Amino acid sequence: MTSVDDITVAIYSTHAEAEKAVMELQKSGFDMKKLSIIGKNPHAEEHVVGFYTTGDRITFWGAQGAFWGTVWGMLMGAAFFAVPGLGPILVAGPVVALVVGALEGAVTLGGLSAIGASLYSIGIPKDSVIAYEIAVKTDQFILLAHGNTAEAARARDVLQTTLPDELHSHSLTGVAGIREHEPVVV
Repeated sequence: MTSVDDITVAIYSTHAEAEKAVMELQKSGFDMKKLSIIGKNPHAEEHVVGFYTTGDRITFWGAQGAFWGTVWGMLMGAAFFAVPGLGPILVAGPVVALVVGALEGAVTLGGLSAIGASLYSIGIPKDSVIAYEIAVKTDQFILLAHGNTAEAARARDVLQTTLPDELHSHSLTGVAGIREHEPVVV
């Protein structure tokens, strides 16, 4: 198991834009086990929202049920969290293990949520983490594509074609990072 060297982070305003980006990454051959998404359902108070498991698969319904069902089917791991300051958050991909680790360890880091502390723990600068938390609070979707330098650069090239609201790259060299298929405790 190798450690992540770099991470590309894209922010999208809508679930349709985020879903298109996920599909483009999949079509390009990007390893979907190295992709995470963070978002929330801005219409949770207006619609019934629920999730349940059927065997090895999680099902979600609500205003964005089709989107989350598609994403959860492709990515490794999925979770629903009620995060103080952020509200109901849906997370899919390897970043789930980081958030769980932060919650189990009751991590608080300079006003960051468990999501923010998780991202900071892998080496994303605090000012960027704060911007990503604000994006989630304002109902945007965060895609995180991680891997070695070449994989993250390829993901950046693909995501750039999807016209995200923001696109950032972070070098995580020398940081514990996200390990494939291995929970990381913050």
